[in-house]
Order: sequence, then structure tokens, then C-alpha cells
Amino acid sequence: MINFKQKELIREFFHSINKKFPEVEFVSVTEGPENPADLWINVTEPDDEDREIELGEMASEISTDILLDYGYSILISAGEGMEELITKQDA
Repeated sequence: MINFKQKELIREFFHSINKKFPEVEFVSVTEGPENPADLWINVTEPDDEDREIELGEMASEISTDILLDYGYSILISAGEGMEELITKQDA
């Protein structure tokens, strides 16, 4: 279960990413497959490979800051096929 602070951090994390990468869309938040305490923010990936690398670098920095400051492991997972999930959820 996601607590209030985690929800707040997830929202801030995604908004920070979305400011620099407006083409990235939020898909969902899921538990990590190896550790349910880890949270993954699933997003669509940028079309350009260079932008994808920049997204990964920025997300890594934010994720590390959250872990050090609050003790929560929150990651961005950008992947192909996420667009299909958005379409299915909207239907």
C-alpha cells in the first residue's frame, strides 16, 4: 500500500520528469517485481534514443535523492508498449 508521502513523492517525481520531457506520459505505479516495497512509475518512453538516455540519467538522480532523503525506492520505468496500456486503460 502506498502511503501519503510516497504519493506526494511520486507526483513530484513525475512532474519533474514531465517538465523536461513533455512527450512522456504517466501509465501507472506498480510494485517492484523483486521487492514489493520498491515502487515503479511506469511511463511511455521518448521517441529519440538520446532523450531516453537523458530521461534515465535525470530519473536516476531524482530516485537517488528520494532514497537518501526519505528511504523510499521509487524508480522510473520507461518502456515500449506502454502506449498500448494507455489505450487499453482509456477504453
